[in-house]
Amino acid sequence: MSTLAKTRFEQIAFLSSGTPDADRALADLSAIYGNVAPEDADVIVALGGDGLMLQVLHRFMGRKKPIYGMNRGSVGFLMNEFSAEALRERLHAAEASTVHPLTMTATDVHGEVMNARAINEVSVLRSSYQAAKMRISIDGTERLSELVADGLLVATPAGSTAYNLSANGPILPLDAPLMALTPISAFRPRRWRGALLPDKARVTIDVLEADKRPVAAVADHFEIRNVMKVEIAMDHATGLTLLHDPGHSLDERILREQFGN
Repeated sequence: MSTLAKTRFEQIAFLSSGTPDADRALADLSAIYGNVAPEDADVIVALGGDGLMLQVLHRFMGRKKPIYGMNRGSVGFLMNEFSAEALRERLHAAEASTVHPLTMTATDVHGEVMNARAINEVSVLRSSYQAAKMRISIDGTERLSELVADGLLVATPAGSTAYNLSANGPILPLDAPLMALTPISAFRPRRWRGALLPDKARVTIDVLEADKRPVAAVADHFEIRNVMKVEIAMDHATGLTLLHDPGHSLDERILREQFGN
């Protein structure tokens, strides 16, 4: 975590989720601070909820533009509180958190290979009434010959408080060099609760009986159906910068989640 005190943040691009509250905020803030095209901006200010923040992070992945969110949605875990006052001062004082996305390479039953990135998690989910059967390998070594479950996910530290937490996965500190491997409603092995993996590990999930038990792979909001193999790794070469008000950094929010706050 660091501050961006030397960044001027003169040119701001505001993006709205399209809800009435977000659109009103967009109009008010644009009238006060102006609104430039994202490619010309020093910073992107996202107005909405966590869904919009994920969309914006994906849209500007690799462009090295810091992103500051203000909550005009519901939960807003990744967002700051909304206020139209002293925005540039808040941006100057903001603390920066860097997150790295996951890469997903999925091969479907026809042999087609598709790639996607995920900021929160990559999930492998059953697509029918039957539980999925999967084999798990880490760095080329088989670690679990057969998992029978509704699914399986790999989460980043930033995403560990999202779907991963709902599936009873561990909360990871933002700077932990780890990924969470978490089963979803595991049937066999019944007592398997997942694993913590080094963030340099490569996870391979082979879908067993793919024709009988169809499975989909999802990288955040991008879904690929009828997969037979999914490979997941962390992309350390790509860093995404999120800005948060002092005392409300992503590190602090994740720490609070660990204590139920």
